[in-house]
Amino acid sequence: MRFEVIEGSREWTEPAWRNTNSLQASILVEDVEAEARRRLRSCKLNEWRTREFITGQPMPDDIRHFAMQVEFAAVAIARLSPIPDDFDSDVYWPRMLGR
Repeated sequence: MRFEVIEGSREWTEPAWRNTNSLQASILVEDVEAEARRRLRSCKLNEWRTREFITGQPMPDDIRHFAMQVEFAAVAIARLSPIPDDFDSDVYWPRMLGR
């Protein structure tokens, strides 16, 4: 078996190798999950869930749909390798329409 340096990168032969000269901290999955929680808090998802539990009235469809989209986006962003530095940009996340 033979290994070669490919374009100055050891990524193919040593996946755990990281460039120690990089001053930039890598983005963690926990960071993406925290951003998703922040976005769900902004639409007061916990209050809607509590209201639904106490009163039996279903949460509005647009809130439920937005929550599903945010959760899906969080999973998709967390699977990217590497996670983009601007993962918290509105470009990657759904917007709530109508509220």
